[in-house]
Amino acid sequence: MPKINDPFLGPAMFDLRGKQSVRATFKISQKAIDSIGLVAIHMGIKQKSLFDHIIEDMTALSDLAKTIRIRQFKKIDRKQKTFVLSRRTIEALGSISETYDMPRDALVEYSVKKLESVIMAEKLRHEERKKLQQQMTAYFLTGEALYKHAIGVLSEDDPFCRHFEKTVTTSRKTTQAINEFLEKSKVLENF
Repeated sequence: MPKINDPFLGPAMFDLRGKQSVRATFKISQKAIDSIGLVAIHMGIKQKSLFDHIIEDMTALSDLAKTIRIRQFKKIDRKQKTFVLSRRTIEALGSISETYDMPRDALVEYSVKKLESVIMAEKLRHEERKKLQQQMTAYFLTGEALYKHAIGVLSEDDPFCRHFEKTVTTSRKTTQAINEFLEKSKVLENF
């Protein structure tokens, strides 16, 4: 049988296997569930990628496991929730769980707590965005008024007004996109 020189066989194949999606169910707090959903939706990150980022680092996960107090964890009101994770992330959880005789649920719960600082920082930025949006809207309304004034002085067909119209149209679209983004970001306000 001839030897096959397939570049896809070997280490690269194992890398792909580690990225396979698997479902895993954890019993974690509603706040942790909300944090995962909020970061994933608001920041446009897939939950699987988020889990890969916060759990796959074995050193950080090991350090975290050393700080978890199981009695405190057991006091947390928890719900069952199924997530899609990469096989590598599941293996990392399993390995640390076994090494420290720690429930996977606890590792997930406390790993997700790391997201709270990201969410709080984003919440502050959201408040600043709202202030800037008010200023932008006032600026845009001034531009709209100037455009209408220019039409009154020069006429709608004047080249100046036609160029100005493009700016006003772009500003309307930008304002609408920003308003939609801020509306979607309102979930941060109640976190």
